[in-house]
Amino acid sequence: MAGEHVLNISDHNFDEEVLNSDLPVLVDFWAPWCGPCMALGPVIENVAAEQAGKIKVCKVNVDDSPSIAARFGVRSIPTLVLINNGEIIDQVVGGVPKGIINELLKKV
Repeated sequence: MAGEHVLNISDHNFDEEVLNSDLPVLVDFWAPWCGPCMALGPVIENVAAEQAGKIKVCKVNVDDSPSIAARFGVRSIPTLVLINNGEIIDQVVGGVPKGIINELLKKV
C-alpha cells in the first residue's frame, strides 16, 4: 500500500529505516480495513512526493506489526508520528488534511 516515495515498514526494518534514519521520518500507522486510513493514503503519497529528499515517509500496518504500534502507544488509526534522530517530535491522530501534516513537518 506504499507508493514510489513511501516505504512499507515492519518489525524487521523499523529501527534501521526509522530510528536510525539520517532524515526526519513521518510514520503513518494504518490498516487496510480503516476507512480514514485509506482516505489519508493519497494525501500521504502526495506529501511524500513533495518532501522527497527532505523527509522520509513510512507506513506501518498495525495488523502486521502490532509491537511497533504498541511501542509508540498507538491506540487509534490513522496516527502520524514525526520522528527525528530516533526521538518522537510530535504526532497527530485521525484523517487530517494536508495542511495539518505540513504544519507537523515544519517542526523538523
